[in-house]
Amino acid sequence: MRHARVMGLAGLAIVAVGAVAFAQTTVVPVPDNAPVETAPLDIDLAKTTWGDAEAGQAKAAACAACHGVDGNPTDPQYPRIAGQSERYVAHQLALFASGERNTGLAAVMAPFAQTLSAQDMRDVGAYFATQKAGAGLADDSVVADGPYKDMKFYEVGQQIYRAGDASRGIPACMACHGPTGAGNPGPAYPHIGGQMQDYTVRRLQEYKAGTTTLKDPSLHNIMAQVAAPLTEQEIQALASYLQGLHDRADDVAAAKAGGSK
Repeated sequence: MRHARVMGLAGLAIVAVGAVAFAQTTVVPVPDNAPVETAPLDIDLAKTTWGDAEAGQAKAAACAACHGVDGNPTDPQYPRIAGQSERYVAHQLALFASGERNTGLAAVMAPFAQTLSAQDMRDVGAYFATQKAGAGLADDSVVADGPYKDMKFYEVGQQIYRAGDASRGIPACMACHGPTGAGNPGPAYPHIGGQMQDYTVRRLQEYKAGTTTLKDPSLHNIMAQVAAPLTEQEIQALASYLQGLHDRADDVAAAKAGGSK
């Protein structure tokens, strides 16, 4: 059975300056997974206004080095941020800048995020929210043994995503993230459909560990409770399913047709 490799990494790589051409050829060093210590910054997103996508495009120029020009990376170790909600992107940038999010590639992210003002973060988030998220492929190999014997690997994840497992207290993931993984921008639940498998595995493992340095751990605690009962096989399968999850072409066409009436 094919499994994704698990690598230490974290979310977004954003800086307000730098040319896209240079960013695309820049090799980003991967640090170890020890928590990174940063000078805390006071980021108050409550004092900002709605992000400006046009302004955000210029401020997000160097993001292409890891995430691609439009937020769709080619390297599986970096997360897909195209189509992510404005609030979620801005919130994660604030966590990197303050040092509250300090695992994985936070050592790379922190200095980039610290160059941004709170309004810059909203603008960068607005830009990526306007980009169309892509998707990869899910693993359709057959499970040879264990509790999911004879199921396709991605179907294990699909079952958890759609229905959860009430006997173990695991809710359906789509209750918060939606049937296509589009998320919910209101409470800032992230868009996870089409997300890179390696990144999803990494984050689920962090949630399963249950430890955090966030000052407000409320959202982390929700995910920690969900991830705690998951086996490693289920985490891998769920991440594989999410990597291939996307809107069907005919659904998109129907939505466009409906909007043009």
